[in-house]
Amino acid sequence: MQTGWLGRQRGVVLSTFRKLRLQHRAVPTSTTIPVTVVSSRSIVTPALHLKKETGPCLPLRQRSTLSYLDHQSTTVRTTTLLFTPNTVKQQHSVGQFHTHSCQRRGDFIGHQQVNVARTMATVAAPSHVDLVLNVDNINPNVKAMEYAVRGPLVIRAGEIEKELAMGVKKPFTEVIKANIGDAQAMGQKPITFIRQVISLVAYPDLLSSKEFPEDVKSRARAILESSRGSAGCYSDSAGLELVRNHVAKYIERRDGFPADPSNIILCAGASEGIRSTLKMLSTISGPRTGIMIPIPQYPLYSASIVEYNMEQAGYYLDEDNDWGLDVAELERAVKEARKRCNVRGIVVINPGNPTGQVLTRDNIVEVIKFAHREKLFIFADEVYQDNVYADNREFHSFKKVTKELGDPYDKLELASFLSCSKGYMGECGLRGGYAEIVNMDPEVKALYLKSISAKLCPTVLGQAVMDCVVNPPQPGEPSYELFSKEKAAVLKSLSERASMIAKAFNSIPGIKCNTVQGAMYAFPEVKIPEKAVAKAKSLGQAPDVFFAFQLLEQTGMCCVPGSGFGQRPGTYHFRTTILPQPEKLQIMLDKFRSFQESFLKEYQ
Repeated sequence: MQTGWLGRQRGVVLSTFRKLRLQHRAVPTSTTIPVTVVSSRSIVTPALHLKKETGPCLPLRQRSTLSYLDHQSTTVRTTTLLFTPNTVKQQHSVGQFHTHSCQRRGDFIGHQQVNVARTMATVAAPSHVDLVLNVDNINPNVKAMEYAVRGPLVIRAGEIEKELAMGVKKPFTEVIKANIGDAQAMGQKPITFIRQVISLVAYPDLLSSKEFPEDVKSRARAILESSRGSAGCYSDSAGLELVRNHVAKYIERRDGFPADPSNIILCAGASEGIRSTLKMLSTISGPRTGIMIPIPQYPLYSASIVEYNMEQAGYYLDEDNDWGLDVAELERAVKEARKRCNVRGIVVINPGNPTGQVLTRDNIVEVIKFAHREKLFIFADEVYQDNVYADNREFHSFKKVTKELGDPYDKLELASFLSCSKGYMGECGLRGGYAEIVNMDPEVKALYLKSISAKLCPTVLGQAVMDCVVNPPQPGEPSYELFSKEKAAVLKSLSERASMIAKAFNSIPGIKCNTVQGAMYAFPEVKIPEKAVAKAKSLGQAPDVFFAFQLLEQTGMCCVPGSGFGQRPGTYHFRTTILPQPEKLQIMLDKFRSFQESFLKEYQ
């Protein structure tokens, strides 16, 4: 284990036992504290198996964090730090506790094995008082929820970055975080028009500057007027009326059908809008609500479904058919799910995350008719609607298709979502988005608005970004030419990278990748040799998690194991973004080829 990480964790432990020493509580001299070990690079408390009589002397609590696979419960051997006390005397002395560095590949130290259902744990803070919250009495849904794209692999990637900064030698010089769709973190430059508008909204004194085009100033003035003169003021909970009007006009231009501004809810990114709408379907009595989600899916859905005490009803996308959506599979999934829950909603991500597919209009029609037959609320996750690259695909919104189908399909309850984080904008950190809620019962809608009012409002700067997206420069305005040029360049480059990454993966032994038709990700299938599968199981890891950790440790590339998104049993995948700039993407793909060839040679 590298010294930087070890030093930080040793500091935590020294602080822990220094506080224990100050409590001046005696411990029987015969007491020995067992060691708990897990398969991650975090430290665990030695208090898990303390006997009852030891408790008053060592009031430690174990706190587990989340793993990739909630269902994965295995006997795990040491892969991290181990804390073993000498025979405990009358008082805890920091010097009595020793740290040991362990081999990362399954060394067994201390002759302790523990059956765990999580892959990580941390040192618990000691306390001489009874705490209101502990790991046994917090909301169990919070403990159960998982979010793979920011899980243990990403934590380890952050540790490696710090180790590199401290001069620790690695077989690489940087970590490439291809785990999340953060365009600007991967080198994409912000759109000038967007940044100019939010600069003026944030600092109105710049309105007198001659450095900014007049159309930028006019939009900033309008937003400021709508927000009482300052981005620091609260807006309405549903967002600024000006921006909601502009969103409605944008949807009307896109679909050819009118949109009602009162159905537009501005939110801090699409994720907040999705979660706010999703929780309206949860119940506290009777059968739990079931929500149909695609497998693979974006982990926001599985995490939120668990947090809101609902049931996941997964339907498999057809990998052999460009990740298409098969209605027969939908019917199988809903029939199976209704044996255990009351299925009330269906999520469709189009263009797809993590799969990169773009649904045909015919496919969308089939889904709409299915939702009508089964009486389901449709969640149309359409945040990548600008990201369509395949020549034989185009984006069709679910709302547009329901309107084109007419009665009774245009009466379906539907929520669609857009975000300023994706598309050509890449403004992830500014947290702007909207939800359009269609055909919701007026009384339910009033309660929905009451629910979001508890969050007060989304950020005004995020709303300003959303206004720029739905109300961009028009022909003849000063910013139009530069805006159009920058937008086209971003989308063209993404299209080229989508093609580049699929071709490269398909040329690497043991990897198969569908065409990336849209969005910002590839989800290749990787064949993991049986010898590697056995090795993973010996370490208490899923095979694709083992693969991803090996990739990270040997190349510095951080991708997300397919098990974090869901996949058919017996198959293994990983998700990677197409966002690294072309030069870095080529380096990444070359490293991947070298790693895969070495991996297959070692485990074939």
